[in-house]
Amino acid sequence: MGRRVLVTGADTYWGGRMIQALQADAEIDVLVGLGTSAPAVAFERAEFVRADQTYSILNRIVHAKQVDTVLHTFMIVDSAGVSARTIHEVNVIGTMNLLAAAGAPNSPVHQVVVKSSSLVYGSTERDPATFTEETPRARTPRTVVERSLIEAEGMVRDFAEDNPSMLVATLRFANTLGPDVVTSIGKNLSRPICPSVFGFDPLVQFVEEDDVVRALEFVTHHHLAGTYNVAGDGRLPWSDVAAICGTRLLPLAPIHPSLALGPLVLLGIFDFPPELEALLRYGRGMDTSRLVAAGFEYHCSSASAVRRFARSLHQRQSARRRPAGDVCERNVEQLFRIPNRWLAPRTAMSASGARRRRGRELAIGALEEVREVPSAHADRPFGREP
Repeated sequence: MGRRVLVTGADTYWGGRMIQALQADAEIDVLVGLGTSAPAVAFERAEFVRADQTYSILNRIVHAKQVDTVLHTFMIVDSAGVSARTIHEVNVIGTMNLLAAAGAPNSPVHQVVVKSSSLVYGSTERDPATFTEETPRARTPRTVVERSLIEAEGMVRDFAEDNPSMLVATLRFANTLGPDVVTSIGKNLSRPICPSVFGFDPLVQFVEEDDVVRALEFVTHHHLAGTYNVAGDGRLPWSDVAAICGTRLLPLAPIHPSLALGPLVLLGIFDFPPELEALLRYGRGMDTSRLVAAGFEYHCSSASAVRRFARSLHQRQSARRRPAGDVCERNVEQLFRIPNRWLAPRTAMSASGARRRRGRELAIGALEEVREVPSAHADRPFGREP
């Protein structure tokens, strides 16, 4: 009998991506997606089950479908626009109910994979250059999302110790960039002006969105257990990331920058969740050698993840922006469009007719010159004003 897999957060971006990836796995006989609303992507052979955000019915679903593998992708790692209560219910209560269902008597589950975040390490001036999976936080968490992730991971750790026969894996992902995923960092980099903290140019690390899906699939398929950092190789200064994406940095006062940016956040001009402020001061780096040693191969480094994001951003902006040269050419063609009957040969022509013909010839010559002039945007740096 093949594997029977349940994916939480099936109505979110990551849950939908994982179901699309696992549907192609011939070893999986049953694929169940659990979500709080209708899924945004079409499922071919996966079954969708609606539940509340705490997953209180998960125990019944696990036994009814005889699920042997649980892939937990429904963890909030970006607190922008999310209440503290929702973060706690999803990250803490939802994870608690999932582990209770997986560890219940006579449970068929033997593998649990949890998608977490590098936010559990925090960002402070006391941090090491790179975090290994065993490196403790330098300071206690100050944001709601960090506290909830640490509490959720603590429950996962205790669950793994209490169930030594079960394969339990936690993947801590760096900040994600990609053409399709929407994050606070990606939204800020997509704007003409991007926030920074005056006097700080931190080194940041990214993971490309396809590598996120591949890493979760790799750990699930190879039955790995333990904690793994997941991030592209290398780190970049925040100023270089902004330059690659074609945005200008807006330096904020180093003392309470969120207060100065608050009105702009309320207006939707910037996204500045509390966990982003610390990152823009001190950055964060992770050692990913453990997952590489297990056989995983990244497709993108941090720099290539940023470049791929910038290319997709450029393509979207170019599609929305109509080139000035094309508009000018089209307007000239409309202005000087000449019916064929006007160009018919004539045996005799009055003086006024000769003048009109001469004007038409000059108009056609002007049109040819416009077609030969390159667009005014051709040599302009992407995303920057002239």
